[in-house]
Amino acid sequence: MATPPLYAHRLGRAYGPDSSAKALDRSLAAGVDGLETDVCLTSDGELVLLHDPLLKLGTTIDGWAHQRSAAEIRRARIRNRDGEPTDERPLTLDELLAATPRDLPIQVEVKAHADPDLARYTAQAFCERYRRDPERRRLELISFHSAACATAAAYGYPARLVIHAEYAPEALAAWAVSHGVAGVSVEHFLLVPKLVSVFRLAGLSVNTR
Repeated sequence: MATPPLYAHRLGRAYGPDSSAKALDRSLAAGVDGLETDVCLTSDGELVLLHDPLLKLGTTIDGWAHQRSAAEIRRARIRNRDGEPTDERPLTLDELLAATPRDLPIQVEVKAHADPDLARYTAQAFCERYRRDPERRRLELISFHSAACATAAAYGYPARLVIHAEYAPEALAAWAVSHGVAGVSVEHFLLVPKLVSVFRLAGLSVNTR
């Protein structure tokens, strides 16, 4: 059986702080089939690579990402797993694309804590930014927010809904198909053959994280 493609989660968090240049460099050196990173929308419409929209959880500044400019966030330092500041600074999505091979797939996870409208706006900003860019062909939007996935699918982007529950998989599959969402990303502790079979019978691709 062929080995499934291996994507570096948070650009390879085992190698450095979440979605940092250090993690990215080591993942690329190790050899991966693709990359996954989280993005947050800034107050000036930029897309920065942050796992948590609440900035104090992952950086040395406070507030919410959507209330800060990209320049302010870029001046912050990323914290490591122990909460200690590192020398790494947040990257923008544009910087990530420029630093990686043009044929390397990238999953972009929209983050917007408990705010479906912000998730939708973030997805829209992402779609508009790259809609005529050659980079579009290697980008896939993923999110826990169904609004973000539906927005990306409406723009014609590949979209994948991240699920954190195993109940009503038939209903979830029906929703994804009806909104043009191409796949689901299942949390690893939920990944069982029965669940996977429901999604695949619906024509959806399945991955885990």
